Amino acid sequence: YSSVFASQPSVIYQNTQPISTQADPVASSSGQAMTPEQLYAANVDACVGITVSTTMTNIFGYTSTSAASGSGFVITADGYIVTNYHVIEDAVKDSSVSITVSFHDGSSYPATLVGGEEDNDVAVLKIEASGLQTVTLGDSDQLKVGQAVMAIGNPLGELTYSLTDGLISALDRLITTGSGNDSTTMNMLQTNCAINPGNSGGPLFNSYGEVIGITTAKYSTSSSGTNVEGLGFAIPINDVKNIISDLIQYGYVTGKPYMGITGVTMSASVAQQYGVTNAVLGVYVATVEDGSCSAKAGLQPGDIITAMDEDDVVTFQDLEAAKATHQAGDTVTLTVFRNGEKLELSLTLDEQPRETVTDTSS
Repeated sequence: YSSVFASQPSVIYQNTQPISTQADPVASSSGQAMTPEQLYAANVDACVGITVSTTMTNIFGYTSTSAASGSGFVITADGYIVTNYHVIEDAVKDSSVSITVSFHDGSSYPATLVGGEEDNDVAVLKIEASGLQTVTLGDSDQLKVGQAVMAIGNPLGELTYSLTDGLISALDRLITTGSGNDSTTMNMLQTNCAINPGNSGGPLFNSYGEVIGITTAKYSTSSSGTNVEGLGFAIPINDVKNIISDLIQYGYVTGKPYMGITGVTMSASVAQQYGVTNAVLGVYVATVEDGSCSAKAGLQPGDIITAMDEDDVVTFQDLEAAKATHQAGDTVTLTVFRNGEKLELSLTLDEQPRETVTDTSS
């Protein structure tokens, strides 16, 4: 699959948190580490290939079909499957796009999209089946640098059910992909496990056969011509367990904070576009939804947000990152500049609606 992360020209390292050097690995319920052969045999039947097919008709009436591939893993015996959001993103945007899930034994099933969460790059699919082999979810908070990990996936969409192995190279990497308001920053595990397009959405296992991450990205610097190997990234499973539960139960993630504004990073061109004088660095508020928490707090179009509580806000991504540390119902203090005057507004965050209006909404 042409992973949106793997295909980006670069990935930006933003921060590395202090790493514990304690070497005791987390034990599974059996308490016994597996050999690679045992781990593969125990889990390959719970790992799936995912094909997303799009049919298009041109102006001359000719139809063509394109397909993209990714990976996933089964978490319930009755057919709930986890993958990356970017693997099935086309199906989110177009209901005519079909999703097919394939198993190691050669069987395949049409899948329906239960729900997806773009900010954390997680999606849940459902197939009509029973008695399926499932994975065991582990505890990614117990991981230590140097622990052995293995991935099962479908690199290039062709080399199906490949097993690759490596180590946890680092914890708590903040990785940014994309650019501008389309960029996303996520907390990731770093591994030297071979992770390539097509592996996206597949499981990363510890040596006890527990899923401790979702393989998602690889470092790419194609624009500079530098070849990079051994730099793969996975979403820690603890970061998304509640998200997965919400997607299964509700079809969307509950409790996500929402301000009800659209905004843009302040720059010279933005200041000129909106006629702003005495501009400061921050997020320029373009619109405020009627009845939203921002409207109730007194936020106005033309305000420039420079901080949320103790977190400085210089870019739109800073505002999103600060907001993401809160839940709906939390009260925060916004530092705002209005016509050159500094204000502090108390705002109680709304819950994000199921549908997001634009990528500049917050």
